[in-house]
Amino acid sequence: MTQNMYAYQKTNRYFCQTAEGLEELAAAELAELGATEVNPIFRGLFFSAEPAELYGIVYRARLASRLLAPLISFDCHSPKYLHKTAGSLDWSDFMNLGTTFAVSAGVAESAINHSQYAALCLKDAIVDQFRDRTGERPSVDVRNPEVQFHLYIHKNVATIYLDLGSGSLHRRGYRVETVEAPMQELLAAAIVRLSEWDGERCFYDPMCGSGTILCEALMSHCRIPAGYLRQRFGFERLPDFDPKIWRAAKQAADSAIRPLQKGLIAGSDIDPQAIAATKTNLRRLPGGENVELKACGFQQLPGLNDCTIATNPPYGLRLGHQDQIGAFITEFGDFMKQRCKGSTAYVYLGKRELLKQVGLRSKWKKPLMNGQLDGRLARFDLY
Repeated sequence: MTQNMYAYQKTNRYFCQTAEGLEELAAAELAELGATEVNPIFRGLFFSAEPAELYGIVYRARLASRLLAPLISFDCHSPKYLHKTAGSLDWSDFMNLGTTFAVSAGVAESAINHSQYAALCLKDAIVDQFRDRTGERPSVDVRNPEVQFHLYIHKNVATIYLDLGSGSLHRRGYRVETVEAPMQELLAAAIVRLSEWDGERCFYDPMCGSGTILCEALMSHCRIPAGYLRQRFGFERLPDFDPKIWRAAKQAADSAIRPLQKGLIAGSDIDPQAIAATKTNLRRLPGGENVELKACGFQQLPGLNDCTIATNPPYGLRLGHQDQIGAFITEFGDFMKQRCKGSTAYVYLGKRELLKQVGLRSKWKKPLMNGQLDGRLARFDLY
């Protein structure tokens, strides 16, 4: 046990980053996973958790992009003071000379106003401490580090965090094949959650691309932890990490995984390469071979009655010609109106103005970001 006391140990408080528009959904998910005192803010939330719940949250949360443990907060008006204060932490509590690491940073309304420079200052402080002690320096690996630190400076107050997931949690590990403009995993997970699909009827994506929505539906229904394919976790680098508690939390989550009934989740796409990519990605997950797939346009489907439809039409990115997009969306709206009786459809469009082309009245519309796209998810009840 380290003799140093870090901020998270004193407060039991952690920070969850999420996408804009997902704050309340992420807060509800973390509460379900055992977090307490959950406080949503813009693009994130603060929460409290004991180690067992914390490890489980990092392993299972679908709507968190990063989960961070604060190590120290301090007033910070200059690069020199940042380097000095960061150098006062004992970095051997989290890594050794052979450990690869990376530093990311964000700054706002502060004297240090360049995020890359702030990250460089923190990186230098870590490297200099090891060099002073051993004569050697650890290696930086920005692509796949063993441990990752994050620095955030807001109004000249700096906080240094350890990344509990050892990288962005949206990278589930199943997407090894892709097509142009894939949907981000967090957004797909949010669509599945907002659909409130409970497995009582078929879940179908008629324009599945590389299968992100289908993969997230599979993981949600079969209770596959979001981190199931992840090789390592940053919380294993905490000085008070308890491997027994982690093994128990992982075993409890993994034992809850259930099989998928064949045909309960299905999808199609007009592009055979997209179907091949979807098949490859699904087979990375337990039960993925039971998702039914076919290469065809929605126009060739006999109908999608009494099911949950969730899809992200290729609004221009895979269609090629901008002038065809509106007509394509209208055609899909007609398909839903005429051949999807009794179904509920959740349609995400990165260009929100295209929703009027659907030609159906939505029950609700929710703003959701997909990378830099300010899109809309609309629910259509099809009678």
